[in-house]
Amino acid sequence: MDWACLLLPQLALDAALRQQPDPDAPLVLVSGPAQRRVLHAVSPAARRLGLRRGMLLSAAQVLTGTLLTVEHDPRAEQATRQFLASWLYSISSQVSLAFPHALALEIGASRALFGDWPAIEKRLCDGLHELGFRHRLVAAPNPHAAWALTRVHARLGVGADQLEAALAQLPIERSGLPDEAVTVLARSGLRTLGAAFGLPRESLARRFAPQVLAHLDALRGISTPPLRYFQPPDRFDARIEFEYEIQSTQALLFPLRRLTGDLAAFLCSRDGGVLRFDLWFEHDQHPDTRLCIGLLAPERDAAMLFELARNRIDHLQLPAGSRGLRLQADHLPPFVPAARDLFDPRPQQALPWEQVRERLRARLGDDAVQGLGLRAEHRPERASGDARNAAKGAPPPLPLRPGWLLPQPQPLHDPHLRIVSGPERIESGWWDEGDIRRDYYVVETAHGQRGWAYTVADARGGPFMLHGWFA
Repeated sequence: MDWACLLLPQLALDAALRQQPDPDAPLVLVSGPAQRRVLHAVSPAARRLGLRRGMLLSAAQVLTGTLLTVEHDPRAEQATRQFLASWLYSISSQVSLAFPHALALEIGASRALFGDWPAIEKRLCDGLHELGFRHRLVAAPNPHAAWALTRVHARLGVGADQLEAALAQLPIERSGLPDEAVTVLARSGLRTLGAAFGLPRESLARRFAPQVLAHLDALRGISTPPLRYFQPPDRFDARIEFEYEIQSTQALLFPLRRLTGDLAAFLCSRDGGVLRFDLWFEHDQHPDTRLCIGLLAPERDAAMLFELARNRIDHLQLPAGSRGLRLQADHLPPFVPAARDLFDPRPQQALPWEQVRERLRARLGDDAVQGLGLRAEHRPERASGDARNAAKGAPPPLPLRPGWLLPQPQPLHDPHLRIVSGPERIESGWWDEGDIRRDYYVVETAHGQRGWAYTVADARGGPFMLHGWFA
């Protein structure tokens, strides 16, 4: 079992259902001219109400008054297929869109990372269920056989020794052969692929086009034609259109959760993260509103991305109702997970610092939370500041420095003060009229507190000025 095939029989319908807050609501895809609108696809809830594919929309509206209608858009269906191919790229680097309504992926090389076929099957099924797509999934020695078997089986794993028997039971009309060949073979009394395999090759070559024999050989793996493999895009671009204008930002949370979840799945497939993404709120009578969300470090956790975007939207004032929401991400740098202890000492409810930092920025604003960096400056009060203005490269080696530097030095009156180390002479600032000449000491107070204090250089027995505390 070196190949798996994923058949998506209701791809367009599932793509529309996953954009609805209530996936159990009756929904239909409609197509056709304005004078004769017909049902292109019907959800399970709508089918239980008696609606069927091909029914006139006017007749369906007579049967039920609570019916959601969505225009069938082949471009949206193709975009969803491309998204799923990008998602599958996290499991295999060889993903093909060569088969209609299906995706094939090579899994032979994936076993070393994900395990045998049952483990890979569970991973695929769980992911597709979470994304909201119904599917059929079959593994076989070659992609053509896997695709043909998905037309009959919902779940199946076939080894090389079982392939001939499994293919022989396929009905001839489900084999993927051209319609003309299926009609001729059925009229000759051949109902299964096994009967077609039993025919002499010379007879097949005389009676049918060359692609018929080539297809039968590809199914059995005798001669497998090469496939064109999918290349994932370098950017993420997804859009959800609404049936009516949404005025409340609370009503935007469901499509926002769906878009950020899709972005997280896309990033995992690339083994990357996102450093900045844009939300576009589309309006009928106004220019689209853009909300840019930047992060301090690459992130790809779906819950984290949703939380950041939701906090930003809470402070956003839209000029009008939104008819669509679009998420675009162009800055996709590599993602390096933060190091974690094997036995994490943090409480269960505690969040990693990276997530706390991003949540604070989302709630308080980008300028309210800033990174701390070192500057090329010897004076302690000027040696640190905003990381955006800090010196590039590794910081120079320095003696021990306190973690808490006081805004202004204060006199230190302690008759039992003990000098731990020092002095360290710091003399600088003559060029900007901020000249200092200080001798710094690490000191310990009578209460056991360790501080960083200085005296004016060459001032013997001068008062100590406390400049910082050590943790």
